Amino acid sequence: MREMTGNEDGSVSIEAALALSSLVVVSALIIGVLTTLALYVAAVGGAGAAARAHAIGETYHPPRGSVTVEEHGGLVTATVSIPATVGEVSASAVFPRESH
Repeated sequence: MREMTGNEDGSVSIEAALALSSLVVVSALIIGVLTTLALYVAAVGGAGAAARAHAIGETYHPPRGSVTVEEHGGLVTATVSIPATVGEVSASAVFPRESH
């Protein structure tokens, strides 16, 4: 039999606490990434809607964030920016200008 050289009381509790705190950090990162992806999908949809609306002469206001629209050579480019947890998420869409 081996003889214990030190007192290991409480080491299991410390290991469990470290494991749980690691799980909390990883879970928070996963939630942050999923939230950012959801905001990006919303920005893509908003940019497409804004470009289509401007192409037919309508205005579009996204439910979140801001939109900028530029027109060059018969093409409408709309960019939607939405504030995210860290930074900002933006997406652009291009749509041909429709003549009336």
